Amino acid sequence: MSFSLRPYQSAAIQGIYNYFQDESGNPLVVIPTAGGKSLVMATFVEGVLKAFPDQRILIVTHVRELIEQNFAELKKLWPQAPAGIYSAGLKKREIRAQILFAGIQSIHKRVYDVQQCDLVLIDEAHLIPRSSNTMYRKFLDGLKRINPMLKVIGLTATPYRLDSGLLHEGSEAIFTDIAYEVSVRELIDDHYLSPLISKRMATQIDLTGVGTRGGEFIPKDLEAAIDQDAITQSAVNEIFSYSTNRKSWLIFCAGVDHAYHVRDAVRSRGVTCETIVGDTPSAQREAIINDFKAGRIQCLTNANVLTTGFNAPAVDLIAMLRPTKSAGLYVQIVGRGCRLAPGKTDCLVLDFAGNIARHGPIDAIKPKTPKAGEDGDAPTKACPECDSIVHAAVRQCPDCGHMFPEPQIKIDAKASTLDILSGGPPEWVPVTRVSYARHDKTGKPPSLRVDYWSGLSSHSEWVCIEHQGYARQKAASWWANRAPGLPLPRGVDEALAVSLRLKCPSQIAVRPSGRYTEIVGARF
Repeated sequence: MSFSLRPYQSAAIQGIYNYFQDESGNPLVVIPTAGGKSLVMATFVEGVLKAFPDQRILIVTHVRELIEQNFAELKKLWPQAPAGIYSAGLKKREIRAQILFAGIQSIHKRVYDVQQCDLVLIDEAHLIPRSSNTMYRKFLDGLKRINPMLKVIGLTATPYRLDSGLLHEGSEAIFTDIAYEVSVRELIDDHYLSPLISKRMATQIDLTGVGTRGGEFIPKDLEAAIDQDAITQSAVNEIFSYSTNRKSWLIFCAGVDHAYHVRDAVRSRGVTCETIVGDTPSAQREAIINDFKAGRIQCLTNANVLTTGFNAPAVDLIAMLRPTKSAGLYVQIVGRGCRLAPGKTDCLVLDFAGNIARHGPIDAIKPKTPKAGEDGDAPTKACPECDSIVHAAVRQCPDCGHMFPEPQIKIDAKASTLDILSGGPPEWVPVTRVSYARHDKTGKPPSLRVDYWSGLSSHSEWVCIEHQGYARQKAASWWANRAPGLPLPRGVDEALAVSLRLKCPSQIAVRPSGRYTEIVGARF
């Protein structure tokens, strides 16, 4: 069966090959949720085995649904693929398969049963902890002892972790570089993903007294602050006020009890609603998801699930009732609404949790590298009756019985809008002339500065010809569009010497980015 790859999917595969021509590390491929990572992996694997038939390839993840999804994608593309599954949850142990799709929980102790392996693809690579004492790390170290030439490639929509920052930076990072990256904004602009629109809700959750551990809100404290009937009723009322013509709703809750309480509030207003949590039995979970995808259930509430490997394209309303300090989790939640579906024009994101304000638009997140001691002390308060120091979330003093007042529910007079995507649609502006210059930055290779003039105003971009990895690949693509037939120069000075031969675009697409603009397209 032939599948037509989207341009960025082809570019991702080419990016992997380009990377290994020059480098020997473990690269990442970054493609947004709903961007078709499964097809990229399947096509790449087929190409590798048809060119090098003796290779053994392992595709590892930790989510059962993704194992099935990735295996099915390869079989659709290449029905004769010598592929098998090793997963206790799926009751399959085909460990001798040349292409093996495996769950890390099932296979991490079976290194010497796997034996020779040439290439490992890790899906949802952001889920690998940084520590060297983990299932993934021990498993990969074992495979490398058998084959020191082992290549490891990570695929993810979010190349960072809450507890350790960017996946390819830091002393214990498994990954070394980004071989290819495409942004959610680019895929929305090119009509490969559904547009997202957002509202910051009038119902705002007061997180005073909610402690932090490991860089994230403490789950018990978080649910205690949020799972209150007044907040639930107010939030569900707002969801209904925005729900006209919205057919498929997904609500992310702060805990198991909270998910059931929100479900009951939705049901009481006449909308079909079910709940999925971590211990929902597999058969029941599968039946609920099938009914949801088929439109027989309009709304799903969930707690700490449905953020990875959940594929329901029709979702056109996402409500975040779960605050998170994890930028990756925030992006994964919003990503559930990015798939295209018949009759779907966009996905509405209702943010009750302040996540957009906390992290920014999902296409403009700059994750911070966590610092030691960042968690801080648990918040406390003093009892006005006996002066005992108690946790800020406590409702009754354990020493004298004093009842603290219930936390206030912050309900603003009016909902305000906060954009889930940065910058809005690009604006096409005419180009009257172009100038080129060398740009030097301390500690970095030089780049080619390009200024596009439109009358008296100008817009600039920097082409990283002398950089490595993905930056150089982008430079190569830029050069190929403007100098067909001319090889990519080895350096900026060489590029400047032939700059008069470069094609000048008639228009460029620009979008606001902070105090400046970024160039996101060109027409010739």
